[in-house]
Amino acid sequence: MQLVCPAGNLPALHAAIDAGADAVYVGFRDQTNARAFPGLNFDMQELRDGIAYAHARSRKIYLALNTYPDSARLDAWFRAVDQAAELGADAIIAAEMAVLDHACRHHPDMARHLSVQGSATTAAALRYAHERFGISRAVLPRVLSLQQVQRLCQTSPVPLEVFAFGSLCIMVEGRCHLSSYVTGKSPNRHGVCSPASFVRWEELADNSRNVRLNGVLIDRFSPDEPAGYPTVCKGRYRVGEEVFHALEEPTSLNTLELLPQLAQAGVVALKVEGRQRGVAYVRTVAGVWRQAIDEYARSAQQWRLRENWNNALAAHAEGQQTTLGPYHRAWH
Repeated sequence: MQLVCPAGNLPALHAAIDAGADAVYVGFRDQTNARAFPGLNFDMQELRDGIAYAHARSRKIYLALNTYPDSARLDAWFRAVDQAAELGADAIIAAEMAVLDHACRHHPDMARHLSVQGSATTAAALRYAHERFGISRAVLPRVLSLQQVQRLCQTSPVPLEVFAFGSLCIMVEGRCHLSSYVTGKSPNRHGVCSPASFVRWEELADNSRNVRLNGVLIDRFSPDEPAGYPTVCKGRYRVGEEVFHALEEPTSLNTLELLPQLAQAGVVALKVEGRQRGVAYVRTVAGVWRQAIDEYARSAQQWRLRENWNNALAAHAEGQQTTLGPYHRAWH
């Protein structure tokens, strides 16, 4: 299985490649990708350098053009597709049909991967994208159980990639209406659930901290409690007489224990989330997954989950805790 890792800048790209990533996915420094944080992503020269670094080591670069443009600015996405082809990107990752259509018609030799934001969860949807836009791979949404992934691998007309580690999203991938409601900014095109300009921290007299998003109290942290970046879905709220994570606890997906089942199902690529994360995250997570995949490839029958692998991953997880998420549904 291919290991696909994130990079939000050139040092992270180098770290991913050096730690064993088979492919690295990146974005331009604009709204064509779903992680348009200030100071993140690549200009043309940086991406040219990154592609050269990867190709010199027989690795691949995938360019995320995975947001949904409005009709007035669609040409910017078309130009991004053209630039990806000019730079020699190995594939684009896209969801919007007009973007896929432009790539299919104008750059037929450049591989097209259907983004997780395409929300394709059935064989029929995958077949349509394959027949209409010539996709060569699809990234499955993080809402499917292991059994559903296994069935799709049997019926899909294209190879499938799944998220293996990183942040979860309980909403429609990248298009959260909670964040849009609170800030007036689309997480789709602005690339972040909580734009930094709306975030305010308050130091209180007892050394606790409040964090607000556009004036809305999202969480309150005690003096000795680690404080995560505020998002609406992972905030704590008063419900009746209790205050708790009413929507979702801060946690990260970790499917390492499912590696044998995913391999046996026919999954072709395991994807790590986190283009907004730093070099240490990329290096550690890529290194752990590289070891695990290689050990499974050498001896599937002898493969065992190592405790030190999970400990290393947990240290870089949200809230320092991990979950199998929808992959494990006892009621399915």
